[in-house]
Amino acid sequence: MTIHVIGGGLAGSEASWQIAEAGIDVVLHEMRGVRETEAHKTDRLAELVCSNSFRSDDAEYNAVGLLHEEMRRSNSLILACGDAHKVPAGGALAVDRDGFADAVTAKLEAHPRVTIVREELTGLPPKDWGSTIIATGPLTAPALAEAIRAETGVDALAFFDAIAPIVYRESINMERAWFQSRYDKGDGSDYINCPFEKDEYLRFIAALLAGESTDFKDWEKDTPYFEGCLPIEVMASRGVDTLRYGPMKPVGLTDPRTGRRPYAVLQLRQDNKLGTLYNLVGFQTKLRYGAQADVFRTIPGLENAEFARLGGLHRNTFLNSPRLLDATLRLKSRPDIRFAGQITGCEGYVESAAVGLLAGRFAVADARGVALATPPVTTAMGALLSHITGGADATTFQPMNVNFGLFPPIDDKIRGRERKRAYTARALTDFDGWIGAVREAA
Repeated sequence: MTIHVIGGGLAGSEASWQIAEAGIDVVLHEMRGVRETEAHKTDRLAELVCSNSFRSDDAEYNAVGLLHEEMRRSNSLILACGDAHKVPAGGALAVDRDGFADAVTAKLEAHPRVTIVREELTGLPPKDWGSTIIATGPLTAPALAEAIRAETGVDALAFFDAIAPIVYRESINMERAWFQSRYDKGDGSDYINCPFEKDEYLRFIAALLAGESTDFKDWEKDTPYFEGCLPIEVMASRGVDTLRYGPMKPVGLTDPRTGRRPYAVLQLRQDNKLGTLYNLVGFQTKLRYGAQADVFRTIPGLENAEFARLGGLHRNTFLNSPRLLDATLRLKSRPDIRFAGQITGCEGYVESAAVGLLAGRFAVADARGVALATPPVTTAMGALLSHITGGADATTFQPMNVNFGLFPPIDDKIRGRERKRAYTARALTDFDGWIGAVREAA
């Protein structure tokens, strides 16, 4: 019995480790060493191409720190090597990137059940391979990306990924904003609307144009925009009224406070089934993160907005996972193939590795013919998995970091830091129950 894993990044390395540690042979296919990417510098497994930070390691008050802890309790290779090669970073887990990649590579090379094959796959894995995990990430080679596109019917996999900011619903000032659909279509209250008077709109446009933007990396410059999308600051530069006649048009809306149509409107659309997250409609941007928070808090109703994710525009390769994958990350059209890591639409090093961990465990369960329950949605792993496999709206799906907005709400009477502590306490209790059952089943 052998399981194949394609891609030796964080997700593929973690999936391979979980499979091998479960006592099943795994073949890890990695093209670096045969074909290089535009971003990687070495052929080591789990090479970190951007930051060396795994972000907050606070498991009591931070969702990503909670994810760290759940992975540690799951025998994660990535977290073990991260902990062994951490460098000073305050409350964050940052690593010596060379030592970290060397350690992951050495662990997998030394494992008696892991075979590493350096080759580029130019098509989908043959069905006679049986169970296979594709974890090729945002720099999936063109030939494989084309094969995935042909199988899934997705129009494009490599494009400039226009990410709109997402805010926590509870941080929106509903004394200024209101629920209404344009012309009262649908349920009549499908959007939250933030109204602008003329002077407020002009101040917003000025702040937007003054904000500092990021530059495209060299290997992104030839990638086309997806469906012709443009950053809002580019639209604003074409004329002061461009946004007011585009994504911020006020037609069909009436401010209940004034009884009239506003000068301009920002609409926010529900981003998850729980209704805890709302995205800023049409607000893809290349503003730097610090500038985004400052500019978007000038929007009436978002004065105290807390952001689950800030916007961006960068090259990415990911699936419409809520439409294409089942609850255990299998491709619906070919259940012998699972996807893991950033290609599923999770964002971030740790999230990518966590999805790889889950894919590996699901593949092991399938190989043994046993049912493995998905982790509870109250846990960090479960909330992330649920979001990418069905909790997100398939029509607006975009990559997402783990955050408390993905979790089922907790008692509204608990606020502030204690609310976050309540999320993590519930999560770890439920996670221990799940992982304990997984170990018994094994």
